[in-house]
Amino acid sequence: MFEINHRVGIDASPAKIYSALTTDDGLALWWTNDISGAGDVGSTIKFRFNGAGPDFVVTELIPNKAVRWQHSGHVPESWMGTEILFQLQVDGQQTFVRFTHSNWQESTDFMAHYSTKWAVFLISLKDAVETNQGRPFPNDIQIDHS
Repeated sequence: MFEINHRVGIDASPAKIYSALTTDDGLALWWTNDISGAGDVGSTIKFRFNGAGPDFVVTELIPNKAVRWQHSGHVPESWMGTEILFQLQVDGQQTFVRFTHSNWQESTDFMAHYSTKWAVFLISLKDAVETNQGRPFPNDIQIDHS
């Protein structure tokens, strides 16, 4: 199994970051502006990019500490069986977000693309929480010309 790993320091409280990871409005500030379904454990979040996109079931919520989602559905196929974990840890005046997208079946160009895109969206999360100006899809930073 393979995984994507990132860590970013954000000048904000864990509570503010947790809200950006667990509510439709919060998620729409940094990942994609078309989101529905965020809520308690067992909720299915639908993330849409031009009408299509992944669904995730919320499998764990530890307030101000951790958020875990399990991929649900068939889009994108390479994400089937994968899991996303956001861990929050205060260190001085910042909160570190440790991001993991795990259980990839193989390391491919598609996985490499999403590793870079996750970095882009984590910077968008940082900007959204610190300045209220994230760059969610479709206004995110493009990493190729396709």
